Amino acid sequence: MIHGIINIYKEPGYTSHDVVAKLRGILKQKKIGHTGTLDPEAEGVLPVCLGKGTKLCDMLTDKRKTYRAVMLLGIETDTQDTTGTILQKRDTSGLNEKQVREAILSFIGHYEQIPPMYSALKVNGRKLYELAREGKEVERKARPVEIYGLEIEDVDLPRVTMRVDCSKGTYIRTLCHDIGGKLGCGGCMEKLFRTRVDRFEIEDSLRLGEVEKLVEEGRLAEKIIPVDQMFSSLPEFVSEGEELDRLLHNGNFFPLSFVPDGTAAGWKKDGQETAIRVYDSSRRFVGIYLYAEDEGKWKPKKIFLGGD
Repeated sequence: MIHGIINIYKEPGYTSHDVVAKLRGILKQKKIGHTGTLDPEAEGVLPVCLGKGTKLCDMLTDKRKTYRAVMLLGIETDTQDTTGTILQKRDTSGLNEKQVREAILSFIGHYEQIPPMYSALKVNGRKLYELAREGKEVERKARPVEIYGLEIEDVDLPRVTMRVDCSKGTYIRTLCHDIGGKLGCGGCMEKLFRTRVDRFEIEDSLRLGEVEKLVEEGRLAEKIIPVDQMFSSLPEFVSEGEELDRLLHNGNFFPLSFVPDGTAAGWKKDGQETAIRVYDSSRRFVGIYLYAEDEGKWKPKKIFLGGD
């Protein structure tokens, strides 16, 4: 079984679930999971977790992302993008570039965003898009999101191409809708291209056909990021004996006495939570441990050792 993360280029027309299903066939393994959905017509970076790497899915979903989007002003749809049913059309001839730019840039920073009905979020156990397809609309609570950066790349009204650097949970469709609302003409998303998820860049992504070819050539391992390298910014600690190995292999905490004098203090940063990546004496990656200073113990946060 392959363990790690692979950077996939999701092509338009595929759902994120489709990508996982196809990879299961290509790699001949079932334990595969994606790190957050991309709309079927959207394209770009989709990190996919393999084997033990699937334990990282929730952690990667929380990372910041970068998109290139084309916003179409003057049209509102039920899906907030151009694949949906048009609800309203408005004239945009009175818009000028200056006011459009000002409206877009006003969204930089924190704002409360109401998730779209056509989304995978669940309400009372049901996905919103399932309810929307039944013609039902339910109240959604606004959620805090953050737009770290907004770069306007091209203005050709009623279309605007922009680069968005944002927090987890941000819907670019809804951002386009909200910008259109601020301008008083409505708006929706015409195209979406995800260029980055945390450390994963579009330049390094692989199409499914490329993955298949690498498998045939026996070179896929070159493109797999090992699980422990996702934590390369954390200090590493390697067990030096069987006694500690036994504790690690059982997923137990271990006392500070196993760590060389002063090491914990050296790892501690400005009073923040101290995390390390831990290996057993055979240099097998065990997992991420946090230091509980009040107890003098290292406690497991996420264990990757064991299983297939």
